[in-house]
Amino acid sequence: MELKLDYSKFPNKKGITSFLESLKCLIFPDFFCHGCTSCNTLEKAKKEFSDYISIKKDDSDIFFSELLIKKNIFFEDLAFCFESDPACDSYEEIIASYPGYTAIFYHRIAHLIYKLSYKVTARLISENAHFLTGIDIHPGATIGHPFFIDHGTGIVIGETTIIGDYVKIYQGVTLGALSLAKGQSLKGTKRHPTIGNRVTIYSGASILGGDVTIGDNVVIGSNVFLVGESVPANRKVIMDKPKLVVIKDDKGI
Repeated sequence: MELKLDYSKFPNKKGITSFLESLKCLIFPDFFCHGCTSCNTLEKAKKEFSDYISIKKDDSDIFFSELLIKKNIFFEDLAFCFESDPACDSYEEIIASYPGYTAIFYHRIAHLIYKLSYKVTARLISENAHFLTGIDIHPGATIGHPFFIDHGTGIVIGETTIIGDYVKIYQGVTLGALSLAKGQSLKGTKRHPTIGNRVTIYSGASILGGDVTIGDNVVIGSNVFLVGESVPANRKVIMDKPKLVVIKDDKGI
């Protein structure tokens, strides 16, 4: 089968990377640019947005207006990350080296662009974060604040996921959909779970299905597998303790 592909309006991938660096300077000028007036200006970020993404001026104005209004959310995420991780020594350490925070930062930008219907651009931003961090968050996912990802490797959060405030997620968690055998016919439907406020989801847990709701203050233990099953508020969900078998190795290996 031959497919006709049109790259004429495809966003500039290298330009998107440059644009993201400009936004880092805009949000954290003293950290990334040391106060350099030539690279942390709003005008530079707007120009790159227009040049590399071909966004309409009205949409660009909406994006930057919302970004600046919600700027404090980036700092709320930062403070929550610091508060939640005893291994952390400073806010600067988080900005510079924490993959979870990087993924959240990129997602909040991608989500704003996604809501303006520049979905390919939003997806490229999310894949940029995926490449850097090993964390795969679809730009359509709605995530409250503050939000904390610890370690993060292998996390997958699907397009129609809704996550509340003060949620903590650990490595290997999947917030996914059921079988996609029907593929494109499911477009626009709620396929991924809804997570309430102050929920903690530990490593390796999988929560699947658009009808699944996890209530407020719930703790989901490691390796829990929930398919199409909701959990009321104020509950803990854990796996039964597995039976361990120790086998004697006569060869001493």
